[in-house]
Amino acid sequence: MAKLIYSMICSLDGYAEAAEGDLGTGAGDPEVHTFVGDLFRPVGTYLYGRRMYETMVYWETAHTEPDQPPHILQYARDWQAAEKVVYSTTLQSVSSAKTRIERYFDPDAVRRLKAEADHDLTVDGPNLAAQAIAAGLVDEYHLFITTSVVGGGKRFFPDGVRLDLELVEERAFDSGLIYARYRTR
Repeated sequence: MAKLIYSMICSLDGYAEAAEGDLGTGAGDPEVHTFVGDLFRPVGTYLYGRRMYETMVYWETAHTEPDQPPHILQYARDWQAAEKVVYSTTLQSVSSAKTRIERYFDPDAVRRLKAEADHDLTVDGPNLAAQAIAAGLVDEYHLFITTSVVGGGKRFFPDGVRLDLELVEERAFDSGLIYARYRTR
């Protein structure tokens, strides 16, 4: 059975989306980007909400921009190779290959996806992840923690959820960003 992984860049104070501005420095660093690409290369399916999909669909055409460094080209190829499921009640069509729209998040359907998949899946975006966390579907949490405190926004972990996790990997980057991987107990 495949794992469902929730991974996001987040601020030092735990926000996956800042109320104002960005989440701080570190994520754009080539060393970090290469690490993220290597880490998620084996992922077979990305589960997105509409807003996250609209951000990530950039990778469908990123390879066509001139002078892209090798790590960006590799990430684009890997993203294009994966299946994408977009959960949205408003999105009318998608602009990437290997992508389908689901109108609502069905935990049982995601359980079946996990059971039938040969490769891991990710759930991306704090709103969609909150639904997966509440349904007990997330097996691992990958946090990429910046050096900034942003003071508000959308939290990485939803309110009202208790999780007891085990730290299984950590890494600090020269940019100051810290990677921490936890799995459910």
